[in-house]
Amino acid sequence: MSTLLSLHEAAGTFSESALHGIQTLAAEGKDNPRADFSDTPWWLSLVKALIIFVYLLVSTLMVIWFERRVIGRMQQRPGPNRNGPFGLLQTLADGMKAMLKEDNTPAKADRFVFTLAPLITATMCFIGFAIIPLAGEVSMFGHRTPFQLADSPIAVLFVLAIAGIGIYGVVLAGWSSGSPYPLMGGLRSSAQMISYEIAMGLSLVAVFLYSGSMSTSQIVGSQGSVWYIVPAFFSFFVYVITMVGETNRLPFDLAEGEGELTGGFHTEYGSMRFAMFFLGEYINMFTVAALATTMFLGGWQAPPGIAAINDGMFNEGWWGLLWFTIKLWMFMFVFVWLRGSLPRTRYDQFMRFGWKFLIPATLGWVVLVAFFRGAQNGWFGDAALEIAGRRFPVSSLAIVGLVAVGALAFGWWWDNRAMAREAAANETAPEEIDPYAGGFVVPPLPGQRLRETARVGAPALPEADPVTERPSGPAVFDFTDKEAPRG
Repeated sequence: MSTLLSLHEAAGTFSESALHGIQTLAAEGKDNPRADFSDTPWWLSLVKALIIFVYLLVSTLMVIWFERRVIGRMQQRPGPNRNGPFGLLQTLADGMKAMLKEDNTPAKADRFVFTLAPLITATMCFIGFAIIPLAGEVSMFGHRTPFQLADSPIAVLFVLAIAGIGIYGVVLAGWSSGSPYPLMGGLRSSAQMISYEIAMGLSLVAVFLYSGSMSTSQIVGSQGSVWYIVPAFFSFFVYVITMVGETNRLPFDLAEGEGELTGGFHTEYGSMRFAMFFLGEYINMFTVAALATTMFLGGWQAPPGIAAINDGMFNEGWWGLLWFTIKLWMFMFVFVWLRGSLPRTRYDQFMRFGWKFLIPATLGWVVLVAFFRGAQNGWFGDAALEIAGRRFPVSSLAIVGLVAVGALAFGWWWDNRAMAREAAANETAPEEIDPYAGGFVVPPLPGQRLRETARVGAPALPEADPVTERPSGPAVFDFTDKEAPRG
């Protein structure tokens, strides 16, 4: 904001309404974090880090059990129900089994990188959770501190950067294994994750435009009146798709296609090194779900109806952790639901969908939101209409009208295209075809017959020899020189 004001002082290019909007945003201080860590000593930050670490580990144990039980119900089987009450200790038993299994390293593997890759994957997902606000200000050991490990003016970009570093673990795992299938799986997975990180980052730009900040605490605080899932609905739609592709989960687990790549980038891994990848996948699921909760569902804030009870008594303190956890597990159920319902997509279709639809559509959406926010801030003029006691800028209404007309035109074009495709699919094949119609001999389809052609240059059909009457008497064999018997 200060940069824009200095540019205005140097060139004087902004109108009065635009300058007023910039000064308002600068006065609100939206480019600074809202979380106040002034009463947070260093040892309390370590305590919060330990709490977040345990929270993620326990959540991972629970979601693995939850996934197996829910998919079991979907497939009409009980799922884990032996170890512990309701099978809750089954995940712990599987972890102990992984620790006790023999750990083999392929002979042609790069041993250092082979061990480093799962460590990168498992640690990066924990670091990304550091800027997520799990609750508002809480009281811990006599100090008032936000239940958040850290925050900065570019906190969301920090999460995206950490996710980009996590891709190195997948690439290095495939390369260091010294085997062709892990290498192909690592390349496929890295291409998929990088492609969908582009669309994921673009989907969050609309939230930055609405909140005026990239700080997670500011974004949560700016959703007090309306959650951003309402105005940025298309961004939420794109983010949900990209977060499934980013975590390599069904139906987008193309890096682990068993029928194509055996097991993907971790084919050669076993024991605790494989468990590191397994842990990283589920922690990454919680990280992207927590970011979606923060950006679109109000973060730790209570739902609108509950938030209004008794002057917001359920919207402060430790209550925020409850609402945050409920929203988080809603996304976990979506992950499980998709895995139990949808088959794996084809890799080329998935990449085509990302590059040819998601990225261009999200770019157009960001431009549209930018114009709309500029109109709301009065950067395109001060003319407005009063409708039902509310003031709507004329430029905003014009943008909405243009979008509506464009949507109608697109729908008309799409319907015509679908009708043309349906007509082409229902076109009946002719019963008789000319085999030389296209310049090349074309065989007939089942049920078709060839048409006698008289085209110049077409080879004549061989004529059958006339049947002559055989002479009576003993059979006479007419041998040529090549067919004559040799004796």
